[in-house]
Amino acid sequence: MSVAESGEAVVEVRISARPALIPTVRAVASDLAGRADFDLDAISDLRMAVDEACTTLIGVADQDEVLSCRFVLATDRIEVTVSAKAEPTLTSVNTDSFGWRVLETLADEVSTGRGIDSAPDSLFIQLTKHAGAVQ
Repeated sequence: MSVAESGEAVVEVRISARPALIPTVRAVASDLAGRADFDLDAISDLRMAVDEACTTLIGVADQDEVLSCRFVLATDRIEVTVSAKAEPTLTSVNTDSFGWRVLETLADEVSTGRGIDSAPDSLFIQLTKHAGAVQ
């Protein structure tokens, strides 16, 4: 765990881009939300949103690549950035899929893009989940 410039705690998990390892990231998301006093519904929503974001990016990443999941813990929310190196021909995550609709439902804010942390060939999904009801 580290501390961001704003004083917020940061936890980053890096795993091989393999579906069998997603439960580990889900467990981290649940634990962090529980420690941040999220209610049970918000914990469940965050866990499922992180699962969907990881599954989506693993679907476009090479199996030999690393999936990074960065959690920034603020007083009233958790911001999550999931990223993985993808083929240069992919410019963004498909936002017309059922999985994307699930993400939009579970997270309070969600976005996607290409190029993060000086890795121009990475795709990322960013999501925010508030501790209580949608703000």
